Amino acid sequence: MKSSFQFALFVLFAIGVRAELPKEYQVTGPVVALTAGVITVEKGGERWEIGRAAATKVDGKLAVGSRVTVYYRLGATAIDVKDSPAKPNPTAPKTGK
Repeated sequence: MKSSFQFALFVLFAIGVRAELPKEYQVTGPVVALTAGVITVEKGGERWEIGRAAATKVDGKLAVGSRVTVYYRLGATAIDVKDSPAKPNPTAPKTGK
C-alpha cells in the first residue's frame, strides 16, 4: 500500500515537472558549421545557429554537410524589466458611482 502511494506521488511530481518545460521546436537541413558549443543548420537560405552542450544527444556521425534534424527549446538568458505595474493607492478616494 505504501509503495503504491509513493509511486502515485512520484508520477504526479513527474507530470508537474514535465508541464513546466517550454515547447520543443525543430529545424532540418544541412550542417554548415559545427563547433563544440554551436551547430549551424541552413534552412530556406537562413542559417540557424543553435547552442549545444556535452550532454546533447547525437545519433549518428555529426559533421559539416550532414543533413540533420535539431530539436531545441527556447530559453531566456536575461530579463530586464523596464517598468513596474502601477500599485493601487489604498488611501486614494474612490471614484465612480
